[in-house]
Amino acid sequence: MNQLAERLSRISEPQTIKMAKLGRELRAQGIDIVDLSIGEPDFDTPEHIREAAKKAIDDGFTHYTPVAGYAEVRQAVVHKLKRDNGLDYTPEQIVVTTGAKQSLANVVLSIVNPGDEVIIPTPYWVTYSEQVALCQGTVVFVPSTIENNYKITPEQLEAAITPRTRLFMFSSPCNPTGSVYSKEELEGLAAVFAKHPQIFIISDEIYEYINYVGKHESIAQFPGMKERTIVINGLSKGFAMTGWRLGYLAAPLEIAKACDKIQSQFTSATCSITQRAAITALTGELTTAEAMVAEFKKRRAYIHEALQTIPGLKVNDPEGAFYMFPDISAFFNKSFEDSHIKNADDLCMYLLHKAHVSVVTGVAFQQPDCIRLSYATSMTNLEKGVARLKEWLGKLK
Repeated sequence: MNQLAERLSRISEPQTIKMAKLGRELRAQGIDIVDLSIGEPDFDTPEHIREAAKKAIDDGFTHYTPVAGYAEVRQAVVHKLKRDNGLDYTPEQIVVTTGAKQSLANVVLSIVNPGDEVIIPTPYWVTYSEQVALCQGTVVFVPSTIENNYKITPEQLEAAITPRTRLFMFSSPCNPTGSVYSKEELEGLAAVFAKHPQIFIISDEIYEYINYVGKHESIAQFPGMKERTIVINGLSKGFAMTGWRLGYLAAPLEIAKACDKIQSQFTSATCSITQRAAITALTGELTTAEAMVAEFKKRRAYIHEALQTIPGLKVNDPEGAFYMFPDISAFFNKSFEDSHIKNADDLCMYLLHKAHVSVVTGVAFQQPDCIRLSYATSMTNLEKGVARLKEWLGKLK
């Protein structure tokens, strides 16, 4: 009997995808599922971007493009990084990818050797550690707490660094917590990195525009940091373009060239039509993104207040993205009828099958006392979902 590659045993299917799949299966049976598991804006792509894509088809942009993307797309990324972040790059330092996930994979494959240590603050997006595992790197988790808004301190970072540390991976705003590192907090982390020049930093900024506390801050802005930081971003969240599959990375030239080389053997370039639409998205006005974020802000205010009315939930106040990440450990060792809650996984299955609300276990994000709820859905769904959560959590004794 043929055996599959050993590397498959080092990774698992993301819990986010698993919960979405289970929800779809129940919905197909006619059950009314309120999906609070998916990390996708519920808005359509803005019209001016859709029109740019249609024009690209009519203009014949239907052929292969350079692996790293059209020169005009990379220039548009350079423009965006200067306009929004005050960061200076050349087009040669930009690689356009099939979603931000491929940007992450390109970088990890370019940097991490077997046995290298990669520091990841927790909670974290599920893909980070799986990509490190594929490269046979060693993940070093640094835990954060709800009391500190799920952010690590410079002291924690310093304590986690060893001579084998090669890479640090984090997101701000964060998936799954919505936490946003302030300029001062990032400066504190940068001061630690200044003492350890062997470490690269992946700064995942895909939720950049979905920020409720003011200007987005990138760790690449501090002296000496841009030369060792790889900024990851894309169109999925800020422009409601999840299905279009375009991410990008901005990196030191050596890293960008390495990512181009790796990508040339996996996917080559991303969709030519999407790339032409991206030029419009990245260089145009941000009014549609701002309107979407304003709506998210209203939903955030509602769900933050509503969750605090549910006895047993411990809730913080996230400053970005579109997630709540409450501590649900008060429900452990409680039961209702044939349902017995030992952990967050059990609670998620209970809520799915009894309350018909789909959420994601915190175990997926290395935080087993929590669950993730997405408020990237309509206010009607949020109100219905919260009412069901309150009713069925209240049954657990």
